[in-house]
Amino acid sequence: MKISELKLPSDESEQLLIKSQESTNPNYGSDPYQRTTESLLQKGVINLDKVSGPSSHEVVSWVRKILDVPNSGHGGTLDPKVTGILPCALGKATRALSALLTAGKEYVCVMYLHSIEPKKRIEKILTLFTGKLYQRPPIKSSVVRKLRTREIYYIKLLEIKDHLVLFRVGCEAGTYIRKLCFDIGEALCSGAHMLELRRTRVGLFKEESNMTTLQTLKDAYTIYRTEGDDYYLRKIIFPMEKMVEHVPKIYVRDSAVDALCHGADLAAAGCCFIDARIKSNMEIAYMTLKKELIGFGVANKDALAILKAKTGIMAKTNKILMERGIYPRWNEKRQK
Repeated sequence: MKISELKLPSDESEQLLIKSQESTNPNYGSDPYQRTTESLLQKGVINLDKVSGPSSHEVVSWVRKILDVPNSGHGGTLDPKVTGILPCALGKATRALSALLTAGKEYVCVMYLHSIEPKKRIEKILTLFTGKLYQRPPIKSSVVRKLRTREIYYIKLLEIKDHLVLFRVGCEAGTYIRKLCFDIGEALCSGAHMLELRRTRVGLFKEESNMTTLQTLKDAYTIYRTEGDDYYLRKIIFPMEKMVEHVPKIYVRDSAVDALCHGADLAAAGCCFIDARIKSNMEIAYMTLKKELIGFGVANKDALAILKAKTGIMAKTNKILMERGIYPRWNEKRQK
């Protein structure tokens, strides 16, 4: 299996269906990547490289203090000794972190075998652990120890040296790699445990995608505040829309945006572009034609039904992130 063949759910590309060709008014809203630096500090996300030692909660607390923001949150807990990608959302962007639960995660793990095993046997056993599997969280965990199902999208053996096995695994959020190593050891009938772990992906947050450290973040913010130069800080903070790049979306016309911001459900007349991946009862993201995140809803119909519908409610709104008044109300636009 080649590295290019290792895919998470977030790697599935968007497939847009055109319901209505509509233009967007440049006087309202803006491209997320054109937001001011101060706005990014309130609606941004950082691809942070967590070091071994501190807890995820401590790291997020330090980010909050460094950037002097009122609140921050992370996209999936890492144990203190585990390193790697820890997406940190700032300000209002913390409400979009739930979107990362469906993105999939990837880890590189060093597993210690209690007895040396041949490579072919290890490869054969690893293939048994792809797909849906049952897991009970380990004793030292932050959740209730109930049996649950989690999906392993792929496992690739990278290297073996004596008792040490290096492998890459892509899995659903909430999968315990420590427990996976234990189960692999049981299947080998010789025992195994996790020695080291690094998270290399959370959806489209990758090691090669401007990942930063706390030290670099501190330096960039200091330069911004003392010298007024935001070049380095803008290289680090992404718009919150990066967290929903993988989520199926409906792009809505300008005249429908403010109604959604007031809590209205999405009607057929408000839809312009529809992701063909949308199925009934699926959580979707509402986007403006400038690719700004409005909020989230649950689709009432699948993509083709939404495409053909002329009237009715297409999605039920359940969470709104955009402030009211950024786009005009429909009756105000009509008067102008």
